[in-house]
Amino acid sequence: MKNKPTYTIIAPIYNEIDNIQLLYTRISEVMAQTGEPWEFVMVDDGSSDGSTEAILELKAQDDKVKPVIFARNFGHQIAVTAGLDYSKGDAVIIIDADLQDPPEVILDLIQKWKEGFEVVYAVRSKRVGETWFKLFTASAFYRLIQRITDVNIPMDTGDFRLLDRKVVQVLNGMREKHRFLRGMSVWVGFKQTGVEYERAERFAGETKYPLKKMIRFASDAITGFSYFPLQLAMYLGFISTGISIISILVVLVLCLAGSQAFFGQATTLIAVLFLGGVQLISIGLLGEYIGRLYDEAKGRPLYITRENMEVEG
Repeated sequence: MKNKPTYTIIAPIYNEIDNIQLLYTRISEVMAQTGEPWEFVMVDDGSSDGSTEAILELKAQDDKVKPVIFARNFGHQIAVTAGLDYSKGDAVIIIDADLQDPPEVILDLIQKWKEGFEVVYAVRSKRVGETWFKLFTASAFYRLIQRITDVNIPMDTGDFRLLDRKVVQVLNGMREKHRFLRGMSVWVGFKQTGVEYERAERFAGETKYPLKKMIRFASDAITGFSYFPLQLAMYLGFISTGISIISILVVLVLCLAGSQAFFGQATTLIAVLFLGGVQLISIGLLGEYIGRLYDEAKGRPLYITRENMEVEG
């Protein structure tokens, strides 16, 4: 593409062979309505189902497609980061490959950008085809994040959003390993607004965020933007100390009254287990933060690409 694109669409892809063609078709139809130059950065996050080959085939058919092929799986947030690194558009739109976020909403995001907003995030007003457990945990997650983090992350938003080039440049300078991009894009500031939409059911394939990954993702969000877990350890210490002081006074009074209720090993065992649990929780929380410092100190690259010259060229 000789002319600088006005828009860059970023789609992180991990084993989405059944969605890739339709994703490309729908995005192409939407972007054709803008009448402006655009590019499609497809980041293959170590797929093993033929997604890599499908992306390269699309590149051969359309030079708007810019593949970035990872050497292995690095994770969704890192894949989005790579897309931002290689993007060239004045406005950059992040969208998942599962088609739960309708590409047609991109036009609404662009309209807000043209009105002067520099971050336009898509707000899920309805989520189709998701279990009550998924809906409950997602709702609890966003509300918890809003209460304990240092930034006001909009509720019921994902990574589906538009970022102005100024915002992308700032984010590209933030190279932390454990990334929570929807929090980072709020933290940087700029003029922001939301656009409501109904999230669709996954078109094909399986979710790439099972419970284990969601817990890890929530941990990255909380520890990346809040000291609350460390403060919680301190609160638990004060609570255990208070309980211990009260217990000593109660035992002393009962002993002076001649009660035999607290004689034996049971009370001692309960007290030891309680205090031991508080200590282990506190050590674990400290270890979580120290581990993140260790990851940052190693200075390893966020990702390694196997092929990316299609984007650089």
